[in-house]
Amino acid sequence: MDRSDELHAQHVRDTLAADGAARSVIAASWHRSQVLHKLDPASPRPPVWRLTEQEIALARQPLEPLIVCATSAMDRLHAAVGGVGCCVLLADRNGVPLERRGAAADDATFSAWGLWVGTPWSEGKEGTNGIGTAIVEQRPVTIHRDQHFFSRNALLSCTSSPIHDADGQLAAVIDVSSCRADLTEGFLTLIAQSVTDAARRIECDLFRRAFPASRIILAPSPEGRADALVAVDGHELIVGATRAARQLLGLTAADINGHTPIGDLIAREHEADDLAAGERAVVQRALARARGNVSHAAELLGISRATLHRKLNKLRLTGNSTGAGI
Repeated sequence: MDRSDELHAQHVRDTLAADGAARSVIAASWHRSQVLHKLDPASPRPPVWRLTEQEIALARQPLEPLIVCATSAMDRLHAAVGGVGCCVLLADRNGVPLERRGAAADDATFSAWGLWVGTPWSEGKEGTNGIGTAIVEQRPVTIHRDQHFFSRNALLSCTSSPIHDADGQLAAVIDVSSCRADLTEGFLTLIAQSVTDAARRIECDLFRRAFPASRIILAPSPEGRADALVAVDGHELIVGATRAARQLLGLTAADINGHTPIGDLIAREHEADDLAAGERAVVQRALARARGNVSHAAELLGISRATLHRKLNKLRLTGNSTGAGI
């Protein structure tokens, strides 16, 4: 192990000793790697191990519909980043890549690093890494170079996003990885957005495939998210929703059982909007009477200043910076 590897391993140990896991997503993953999985950041690279062809075929079977939906998204991603030394991987929920796109000139390098079909990248095996950490966190992550747990992986940059099935459950992860040293922060940001967009497109295609006879409705969302989809049957009853729609609308299993009319959901949303609008008006009037003084406005409303600050943040309102107690 060279000097840089030793320094990285020591940095991981020092961060964990200082209880950094409580303050950082990366350090939390390092903590899982060391404490839960009993890994050592200084461990040398073992021989690359891969599933057999039969094992890969068995792992692919339940994911075939998703793989079909992911084909065009992976092709587009590879067309965008393959020429600059990146490969695209589609892994199952166990962290095993089952599909890959890469330039032939880079194949030998990526194969040696284990960025290949059939090589597991769970946190339990490889510590903090794009695929494994996205699975645990169930959100998009970028693990750049020495943010990896193992010193031996500190030359990699991995950007991953989870993919959820039509029931909102984690099904796969799409990843763009590179071992180039000259990837800029700006380019990594573009890759991260592209990977997240690809994951959302795959989820939408998979959802539509799962409800071919249903009407698909785009749920309202502040961000205008294209992946917040709801499926209704011929009687306008809700029969499905993507994970994004479930989160945005607060849908429960009882709402997606074919007994809830979509009209009830829309009415519920309108009621929530009306309530928020009414609350906003009350707070704005109190602020106007108090001339923007948050403490005075809180007294007028009969609530604490801390409570009013929380409401201001939720409603995206602000008081002025004059007056005592702002």
